[in-house]
Amino acid sequence: MATNKGYKVTLVKSYFGQLKAHRATVRGLGLRRIRDTVTVADTPEIRGMLRASGHLLKVEELKG
Repeated sequence: MATNKGYKVTLVKSYFGQLKAHRATVRGLGLRRIRDTVTVADTPEIRGMLRASGHLLKVEELKG
């Protein structure tokens, strides 16, 4: 059975004009500009961040 190793997260929409908390979440994930991509671990905190700003992000699961 494959477990979720993490997520590949890409910023696809600008966070300007969004709520301050959403901007902070995107920056906290390490994303600075559109098409920036980061790999993050699968933790409850990260899943919450992805859920909060999901409308700005493209999220892909990494299997491992």
